[in-house]
Amino acid sequence: MPDEKYETDLPEAEQEDEEWEIDSNLNVVSSVHANASELGEEVTVSEETPEESEEEEIRADMGAALEGLLFLTGDEGITLEQAMNALGTDEETTLQLFDDLQKYYLDDRRGIEIAHFGDTWRFLSKAAVHPYAKKLFSIDKESRLSNAALETLAIIAYKQPITRVEIEEIRGVGADMMLRKLEARGLIRESGRSDAPGRPILYSVTEDFMDSFQLLSLDELPELPSFNEEGEGSDELFGQ
Repeated sequence: MPDEKYETDLPEAEQEDEEWEIDSNLNVVSSVHANASELGEEVTVSEETPEESEEEEIRADMGAALEGLLFLTGDEGITLEQAMNALGTDEETTLQLFDDLQKYYLDDRRGIEIAHFGDTWRFLSKAAVHPYAKKLFSIDKESRLSNAALETLAIIAYKQPITRVEIEEIRGVGADMMLRKLEARGLIRESGRSDAPGRPILYSVTEDFMDSFQLLSLDELPELPSFNEEGEGSDELFGQ
């Protein structure tokens, strides 16, 4: 009985066995894939080059470095020129890095943002964080102030308006956390910005401060005491 031949509905091209060959670049390729290319079918090819990938990695590293610099400079912030000198980047690249970071922190899931004042950028906590910050730094108003708090208050009362850096120069230690606590307690407030580079925040005492220490005006403050590391003098000044 003669062999029966069976026909299929598959196109002739699809019935052919797939053959493999080596192209001019010594790559193993399929004849089916080659035919598909010849027939005009779309073939997806990655256009990313090693050079582009390396540039993106360098840019990500520079962005991370700039983020760290913003954190370190705190309330004073960092200027465009300072960032360029620190990172070794040109103006266009540095501005693009600032822009990328600002867009990143616009996300509602981030608790901080990057504010741009004149030629200076700095981190700020978002408004949604403020109620929690007040709880974090709140202190029982009946509790006694620490020596460090008394020193800081005395400096502000006598020198106001005064910046954080100026307070730290007088005390010789960091004052950022102490200022936040005193502000949350309502004893000091922000009273504008200095004309110094970076336009740092100026601090002054509040009416609550005056009430707490039973002062009608700052003219009633005693003669300025000498401050030392132990906080002597500040205890005498505000030890009421």
